[in-house]
Parts: sequence; C-alpha cells; structure tokens
Amino acid sequence: MSDRPSTAGYAEEADKLSETYESLTFEKVHRRGLPFVPAAPSAVLDIGAGTGRDAAALARLGHRVTAAEPTAEMRAHGKRLHADVAIEWVDDILPDLRQVFALHRRFDLVLMTAVWMHLDARERRIAMANVADLMAPTAALLMTLRHGPVPEGRRMFEVSAEETRDLGRRHCLASVHEGTGTDALRRDGVHWTYLAFRRTGSPASR
Repeated sequence: MSDRPSTAGYAEEADKLSETYESLTFEKVHRRGLPFVPAAPSAVLDIGAGTGRDAAALARLGHRVTAAEPTAEMRAHGKRLHADVAIEWVDDILPDLRQVFALHRRFDLVLMTAVWMHLDARERRIAMANVADLMAPTAALLMTLRHGPVPEGRRMFEVSAEETRDLGRRHCLASVHEGTGTDALRRDGVHWTYLAFRRTGSPASR
C-alpha cells in the first residue's frame, strides 16, 4: 500500500508468504526467547503478526493475545488459519500503533518478529519509544533482526544489534539476551539476530 511503505510487497505475496510462515513453528523461531515468555496467562502483543502463527501458539498457551497486522491479506489468512483460537486482530502499524494505544492496555510480552528492519532510522526511534510505553512493568520484548539480501519489491534496512540495544536503553529497556543464527528457511545470505529486552522502569514523558 502506497501509504504504508514498510509493508511493500506483502499484500501481493500474501498467499505464498502464508505458506512459508506457517511451515515454521513458534518454538523453532523463538527457541531463544522461550525463557522470557510468561508462565502464567498474560497480555501479549504481537506486532507485525503476519498470519498469526506466533499469536496462535501463545493463545493456545492461555495468553490473551492482540495481533497487530497492517496488511489486510495477511490478516485474512491469519483469521482463516487460526479461527480456532481467540486472537484479537488489529489493523495497525509501526511506528505509531495508534489503534493499539486506543485499547488503553499494557502488555506483559511484546513480539516483533522480522519487523524492525522494515523501518527507517527515524521510524525506529519513534517505534521504540511507543513500544516501551505499551509495556507493563518488568515486561519482556522479543525481537528478530533480518540481515542479508533484500527481496525484490520489499523495503528493508540493515539494522545493527548495537543500535537496537541503545534505542532500548533510552526507554528503560535493558538488553537481557542477544544471539545470532542462520536462516531457518535456508535462504542464501540471510541470517538473523535475536534480542530480548526487559523493561526496568518508566520511560520519560515525551
């Protein structure tokens, strides 16, 4: 959609991407972050939820999951594929997340899987502040950063773990885990950084 450049290419490839996303399990993608998933039923926000693979897995664990996904075609796949679980779908997008803020909630766990690299530097600064504002005290944030060739028709930027850690620190998000890994889909030249943050205080008023 022309007014949402960060989602470029997703509507056109939604059918293919839905099959790709659902070919992986939540546990495989997020094995490094599993220790940070609350044991008790909690409020979870999945930003850039795609087909809802992760949202559905967390809902099945008893969590109350809000899935923010800006691409209508992806939301449609998600609602169809995971109609058996309670997921609250929201048409919303980084960096502003206006619809999520309108819910007047705070979340105990926030996921941003393969999302952050779609934002430019200015958008990342705004987004980190907003995400921190949506997190409950001691909440966790799990992120993955994609590195490597940019698929045709997509908008991606090379984002470092160092920059991301620094942005988090400015908003009372302490880095509690960092790791790297190969691409589960074995795409040439693609690799990943895995980051986990824990909220340690209240972000300053903006």
